[in-house]
Amino acid sequence: MSIENLIDLLNKESKAKTPITEEDVISPQVKVSLLKKIDKIFNKGLYFYLDPKAPEKSKDASIFFRKEKFNSELNLGARKIVNQFEEFKISLSAIAKLAELNLERRIPVYLISQNPLIVANELREILYPEFDSDLRSFLKALISKLADHNIMVFEFVETWNKKDKANIDGFFLDPNVIVLKRQQRSFRREIFTLVHELGHFLLQEEEVESLDYQTLANKDVNQIEKWCNNFAYYFLIGANRVRLEDLPPATAENDYHYELIEDISKRTHISKLALYTRLLFLNKVSPANYSMIKNDEEEKYQKTLEEEKKQRELKKEQGKKQGGSTPKPIKSPLLISTIQNAYYGGVISEYEVAKRLNIQPEKVAEYIQ
Repeated sequence: MSIENLIDLLNKESKAKTPITEEDVISPQVKVSLLKKIDKIFNKGLYFYLDPKAPEKSKDASIFFRKEKFNSELNLGARKIVNQFEEFKISLSAIAKLAELNLERRIPVYLISQNPLIVANELREILYPEFDSDLRSFLKALISKLADHNIMVFEFVETWNKKDKANIDGFFLDPNVIVLKRQQRSFRREIFTLVHELGHFLLQEEEVESLDYQTLANKDVNQIEKWCNNFAYYFLIGANRVRLEDLPPATAENDYHYELIEDISKRTHISKLALYTRLLFLNKVSPANYSMIKNDEEEKYQKTLEEEKKQRELKKEQGKKQGGSTPKPIKSPLLISTIQNAYYGGVISEYEVAKRLNIQPEKVAEYIQ
């Protein structure tokens, strides 16, 4: 972040009559009141700024020093999330070393020159879990499968009232960390994102990005993204690929194969829109028809949201208590076992167990019996 960006953010937040200037921030002495305003942006705690040691600017310290640009323009919320999990990854790696745990990569690095279909079929044999029609259960099982092969997956959850929402779906941090944004309304999107980032892991190519299903049909995306998109598609669709790719062109006469597409979606956890996007890529649906189908799917989704909103407002008028709570992130079994072993080895305390697993202290006994 540039100093100009920081001052702009500070002035947007500040209710003071006198605007904050560069001299106020870049000064031998900074007022505590201003420091508190700065920390509202970075959430580091005031002691961070008092540390005499300069922050590390090395490739080991952050992906922001390892990569010059990303596929998506990252907002402040996204950068904070990436920074948060990068720091967590580094601290977890240190804990694992102290506990003499081996978290090294077990799956070999693949090359972009290798056929993503062949690689996907090969990886399905060892990483694809037993199919579960429940989307969240399938996602959880896939995360567990990856944990068995030393691939750590984290979810982050953003509440509806969070100010700086991250404009990303997921990212891969070398050597073996994948982070996903919880898609409570679209687990299919989250599953596809996970497998797409698994593709980045296989190629050992770090990335932070927002995924768009339409890039499945975009032949102009870079080779790495194209490989990861194809890998994710082949990994999830499995044997149903033949059913989709053998279809005649989707037209009004055959109702755009809607029932068959819906059936494949249920059997593979790939969204209907993503499957139609693949048909567009295969020239089996015209751009005009694809646009119509896409708009129709989006309209259905918006109607669902509007109906849910009406139901909430009706309950509120009737004085009924609103149900539901903030969803809890899925915890990778690899994270849990790492923290457990570190605790049993005397490396961390019960307090650290609660902190690392993001649980209440009274819940610690459930993990370290």
